Amino acid sequence: MKITQVSVDVFSYPTRRAVDSAGHSHPGDEIQARMALLKITTEDGCEGYAFGAPELIRPYIIDNFVRKVLIGQNALDRERIWQGLAHWQRGSAGQLTDRSLAIVEQALWDWAGRKVQLPVYKLLGGYRDKVLAYGSTMCGDDLPDGLSTPDEYGRFAEKLVARGYKGIKLHTWMPPISFAPDAKMDVKACAAVREAVGPDIALMLDGYHWYNRTDALYIGQEIQKLGFAWFEEPMMEESAESYAWLAENLTIPVLGPESLGGKFHSRAAWVSSKSCDILRAGVMGVGGIGPCMKVAHLAESFGMDCEIHGNGAPNLAVVGAIKNCTWYERGLLHPFLEYDDVPAYLNSIVDPMDKEGYVHLPQRPGLGEDINFAYIEANTVNRY
Repeated sequence: MKITQVSVDVFSYPTRRAVDSAGHSHPGDEIQARMALLKITTEDGCEGYAFGAPELIRPYIIDNFVRKVLIGQNALDRERIWQGLAHWQRGSAGQLTDRSLAIVEQALWDWAGRKVQLPVYKLLGGYRDKVLAYGSTMCGDDLPDGLSTPDEYGRFAEKLVARGYKGIKLHTWMPPISFAPDAKMDVKACAAVREAVGPDIALMLDGYHWYNRTDALYIGQEIQKLGFAWFEEPMMEESAESYAWLAENLTIPVLGPESLGGKFHSRAAWVSSKSCDILRAGVMGVGGIGPCMKVAHLAESFGMDCEIHGNGAPNLAVVGAIKNCTWYERGLLHPFLEYDDVPAYLNSIVDPMDKEGYVHLPQRPGLGEDINFAYIEANTVNRY
């Protein structure tokens, strides 16, 4: 079971997802983007894979940290390997990120699932085989008939409900949109969506940390009246005290933290300080599948739900393995993009949704990604 090789293929692929000056995704003209595929190989020839941004697993990271920790280790010793990488973070001058750790750890889980011919969510414990998905919108934009007005959010919400979604989460307008942030516009969009879909669809709002306490309280009070299911990230998450104040002054559940660093340690601090009503974690944000499971079990021990942030195979595996999570986040969605289109580097998407709004857990061994290895080989631009 010894790890003998760690390698990365960086490849190009076409996409119509553009990124604005603040890092938000929007529809755009087709471009050639780049993705990296990390591969871990053991002495018996078994392989595990994980996709990630090339910057996170660039040669410097692989040579100076990942190979030093992984080569010669038993691939089953995921916790020991993860702890070894986490120990290197302090001396890496910020180069070895939690997201880098997460990619490596995902590949180890994928290896284990492929080795024993089981899906990862079963290895994690296997709580369910399907889960309701909520449609998570892209941020607001200035594209006519896109997401440029409250009414356009309402019309798009109607289409999402017709597709089968039983829940919808709004990401509203953010810089560099000229008028953003605007608390009143956010509330108008929320009201338009509630009017469009009626009372039985679960709605959520991600405020994306742009607001102060006064604006966050105003938005929270207004979406309480609209029967929203939760309020997410309206302020900077470094201020746990501000979230404790907000949670105390609202009846709508406050969810977080999403983007805050600190792995499971910071989530424990949020629980102890009563800064949220629903805990938040995503595989990439907390350093891996194992750390994400630790956050979920932390929440469970306090009688709290833990909603998993983001789509994709690793997050879906965690959702399939825990009880205290209601939804799978499917997105990001926009009227001008079709989520179900298969990326060129896959043969099929990992999270198809049925007409009732359920995503069924993939039964393929490992993380369940149906990788198009031939495409990746033909479009590889760098290998190390």
